[in-house]
Amino acid sequence: MDLQGRAVPSVDRLRVLLMLFHTMAQIMAEQEVENLSGLSTNPEKDIFVVRENGTTCLIAEFAAKFIVPYDVWASNYVDLITEQADIALTRGAEVKGRCGHSESELQVFWVDRAYALKMLFVKESHNTSKGPEATWRLSKVQFVYDSSEKTHFKDAVSAGKHTANSHHLSALVTPAGKSYECQAQQTISLASSDPQKMVTMILSAVHIQPFDIISDFVFSEEHKCPVDEREQLEETLPLILGLILGLVIVVTLAIYHVHHKMTANQVQIPRDRSQYKHMG
Repeated sequence: MDLQGRAVPSVDRLRVLLMLFHTMAQIMAEQEVENLSGLSTNPEKDIFVVRENGTTCLIAEFAAKFIVPYDVWASNYVDLITEQADIALTRGAEVKGRCGHSESELQVFWVDRAYALKMLFVKESHNTSKGPEATWRLSKVQFVYDSSEKTHFKDAVSAGKHTANSHHLSALVTPAGKSYECQAQQTISLASSDPQKMVTMILSAVHIQPFDIISDFVFSEEHKCPVDEREQLEETLPLILGLILGLVIVVTLAIYHVHHKMTANQVQIPRDRSQYKHMG
């Protein structure tokens, strides 16, 4: 009985140690992140990399701006008027992240953690007429902002920390194994804890891959957003039409030249019988 009594606490201690080891491993994995924004030629674009076990598991390049409405007192100190803060994600931001088989996360903090962005990605499998197909998407965005921060907010009435969340989000949908690329602007609406306020997140110059990265620091094949594909078609369509028109003109001129040469070589038979004496 005494041996059994000693064994139980030992098992409990072992479980606690295993849990601590697992927690420490998760924390260490979260710390394997890099901010490579200095490598970007676009001063408004940031580059973040999350690595686990020495391998890249998430790459994100994008420019982000948040339009945040907030209340201030009118000059009569009775009425409230709504102002707007434009908050851009700046270089040198602190970054954290984690990767999983079906769920990955990126967190970014800037201006002494007055602002924080969290992006959650999920990978899912769906049954289609062609069989099971896997895709990944951006499923949640959370933006935490401090309206007492003086750089962007001027005398906000409800000064303090507020949280803005997306609602039933399904954005950046991409086939599994590919990266998502979109140069065009995309907007995501976020409901703020500041009553009756909606924050607008504007993403641009996006290139993201949160799963299935094959080569270190290298994106897989791009899946372009519909807007970019449409703009690319609009850019190439005039060129294609110009080439077709040029080809039609060349063919028309060639046919005309051949026809003119053939008719010029034919002997013209005079209609006036008096002209027969000049022939032969």
